[in-house]
Amino acid sequence: MNTQKVVVVGGGPAGMMAAGTAGRRGCAVTLLEKNMRLGRKLLITGKGRCNLTNMMDVEGIIANIPVNGKFLYSALYRFSNREVVAFFQDWGLPTKVERGGRVFPVSDRSVDVVRALEKYMDHSQVQVMTGEATGILVDGGAVSGVQLKDGRRIPADRVIIATGGRSYPLTGSTGDGYRFAAVLGHTITPLKPALVPLESSTPWIREVQGLALKNVAIKVLNNAGKTIYTDFGELLFTHFGVSGPIILSASTHLEQADSYRLLIDLKPALTPEQLDLRLQRDFMKNGRKVFHNALTELLPRTLIPVMVELAAVDPDKPVNQINKVERQRLAALLKGLALDITGLRPIAEAIVTAGGVAINEIDPTTMESKLVKGLFFAGEVIDVNAYTGGFNLQIAFSTGHLAGNSC
Repeated sequence: MNTQKVVVVGGGPAGMMAAGTAGRRGCAVTLLEKNMRLGRKLLITGKGRCNLTNMMDVEGIIANIPVNGKFLYSALYRFSNREVVAFFQDWGLPTKVERGGRVFPVSDRSVDVVRALEKYMDHSQVQVMTGEATGILVDGGAVSGVQLKDGRRIPADRVIIATGGRSYPLTGSTGDGYRFAAVLGHTITPLKPALVPLESSTPWIREVQGLALKNVAIKVLNNAGKTIYTDFGELLFTHFGVSGPIILSASTHLEQADSYRLLIDLKPALTPEQLDLRLQRDFMKNGRKVFHNALTELLPRTLIPVMVELAAVDPDKPVNQINKVERQRLAALLKGLALDITGLRPIAEAIVTAGGVAINEIDPTTMESKLVKGLFFAGEVIDVNAYTGGFNLQIAFSTGHLAGNSC
């Protein structure tokens, strides 16, 4: 029987999966978590519903991991999205697939995901301990245990660091794992927020805060005018700028210190020519109305005053007097509503952290450190991150499962 002592530092999705998997192999596993309850960040993901994974094929998942996705080939193929779904169903959590292949619990409750992982660990005889690690103990180039803040030491043959990133620090994600790894000689690639809302200096933003736009296309341009990201979906105007799924994904490609131009296509299904014909039909139908009252079928009500002002057309001008130049100005706005992006929101507000333990110092087939024998990594602490849609949790489950099987 395997009597190796394994300590998993961090009780999030990667840590719980790693602990349960190592325990199932017969290891004596201790899961160390500094919070009083496990999975605190997991409880708030997907607005409390928990988007577990995505039902794309593995190649599609890797395509949605823009930062070091290929590093995860082994982890994803050994414990794929379909195996994640089967795992949760085996532990009493039925799932459902929603738009875009997103997988959620049928119950729509993230607490049920945490409970399923707790059942798995309980069945695997994992000992859960509340305490805060301050470092990883090493002897002769191999791990020997974990040092706790209260002075205690937990001896270990293997240690799995699954401490998460630095986003949502109130849930316990305070970057501990980066410090532990750096002390042991690991390179930490620069940390920055990922999947985070964007700030804008555009004056009219506050007039439309709270407005959600569905089925719009976006284009992000850098200072040189080069397009660096495009997407289609939903966005939300806020008091500070913009948020929503396509904005969060766009943030992965932006740098905190740089400024950008965001163009929103409000009518992506129409070509410029088709849109002009649509406007002509609408104007003909509403010819006796004044301009600002003729746009209700075209735009959300709260956006109309902004568009009217930007189009530089008198809001009380009769529609039948709108000339071609004015109509084309409106059409140009509908196909390219522009915002100045001045930065990203703080890392504390990010869904995940970009950056982390450098992948060239981790064996992708085991998640073991190439520098310290017996040290493994799982989840967000590694320098990998993905778009929204369940991909980041898939990374957590796959790397946790691989580390737990390899330690």
